[in-house]
Amino acid sequence: MRVQQRSGAMLIELSRGITLQPGTFTAVIAPEKKILSALNSNRDLQRFLFLYVSGNYSRILTGISRTSGNFETRRPFTADQLLTVIQESGHTILFVEHDPTLFDGAERLYDPVASALRQAGRESLVILWAPASDRSFAALARRADRIIEIIADNTGDAGHGIPSRRSCREQGRASGAQRTLEVS
Repeated sequence: MRVQQRSGAMLIELSRGITLQPGTFTAVIAPEKKILSALNSNRDLQRFLFLYVSGNYSRILTGISRTSGNFETRRPFTADQLLTVIQESGHTILFVEHDPTLFDGAERLYDPVASALRQAGRESLVILWAPASDRSFAALARRADRIIEIIADNTGDAGHGIPSRRSCREQGRASGAQRTLEVS
């Protein structure tokens, strides 16, 4: 991910030929490794007010190396709190790591949260990221200006995505499988 300045406007190149611009709400599906690399390799991002939002847990927050005073984090634990964080954000870049557990029992908030992301995207660059799509991500992404999916290359660079059932079985056999402790 590179940040470029053209005619005073900030542009972020997510991948070759894929540019994200302020004034947009973009839903991005990409491997964790790819997003971490993009965030950590771009020093220009530190010049802008950057808000990183994750939910109950984050897949990548501990891997992000940011020392800038312009980088802030918020950790809402419910969809209502996420809605408030989005509505109160005044940052140049709003990066939301999707957490489907925020919407457990709160499906009614899909539309208000999606609308808030779209509204924030009128003034900022809003990125909703997930390593894979799910029902709640798809509901939020319907309001996005663009949906971008970056697929891992053939070298196996899939980040820390969800392994296939076959690879889980193979890993279990290779590790000697799980054992239980006996109670005496």
